[in-house]
Amino acid sequence: MPVRGGYSPVEVGDDGSVVVQLEHDHPGFSDPSYRERRNSIAQLSLNHHVGEPIPTVEYTDQEHEVWRIVSEALTARHQVYACRAFVDAKEELQLPSDHVPQLPEVSKRLEPLSGFSYEPVAGLAPLREFYGAFSSKRFFSTQYIRHPSVPKYTPEPDIIHEVIGHANQLADPGFAEIYVAVGAAVDRTESTEALGFLSKVFWFTMEFGVLSENGQPKAYGAGILSSVGELDVFRDATIRPLDIREMGRAEYDITHYQPVLYSLGSMTELHDKLLEFYTTFDDHAYADLVK
Repeated sequence: MPVRGGYSPVEVGDDGSVVVQLEHDHPGFSDPSYRERRNSIAQLSLNHHVGEPIPTVEYTDQEHEVWRIVSEALTARHQVYACRAFVDAKEELQLPSDHVPQLPEVSKRLEPLSGFSYEPVAGLAPLREFYGAFSSKRFFSTQYIRHPSVPKYTPEPDIIHEVIGHANQLADPGFAEIYVAVGAAVDRTESTEALGFLSKVFWFTMEFGVLSENGQPKAYGAGILSSVGELDVFRDATIRPLDIREMGRAEYDITHYQPVLYSLGSMTELHDKLLEFYTTFDDHAYADLVK
């Protein structure tokens, strides 16, 4: 029985066993130890309910080393390619760079800054559950980490993406305000089509958005800012002005570098325009946008 969709769906057998179905092109597909590790971590969070103690993952030395390698590589690139708001928020949050943090540790650092806290999820959460939780200032995060053979690459969101990308973003009150507006928009939205449109706009903004600072493209999206590879190539993408209609209808591939990105002129413009969209979006707004 599949219980989580996405690139690596999580399935529960009749005997209660949990299996993460990795694609053939996944770096860990042919590694039985990694696959067993993924299954055990998914099992920990599968039956978790909000408000309950978050299960602790006893990360291995190898997993801590992957976190350290990626943290170091990203920090160097953030200083050059990240927008100022992200860099400042990262400095405030002070995530550890030498070990994979437990989710309660992330929440303890994050809550005083923006009120957001982290909850575990076995795999990619359903859209309505994932985005809807933002209105309550909750972020659902995976707890597994990418395969050690390619520490600077992952075809799916892992804890590096969820925490280094999103938690640093959420530590900025302006970004956090946008997340809350996204959650409220989901609460107002009933149709699957409208929710899908909203999800795509989120993808091209809060996941893969860029803006202009001092005449240079800077990344603010968590998907770019948690990926060494994306940070190295995003300036070579086709960068277009923000276009809500186009973004909401565009297709994208989560497993490849993004060839088309959308930019805003400044952090102030980003905050104002995205809040305007997310605070007014509902099924009727969706219908007007796709006429």
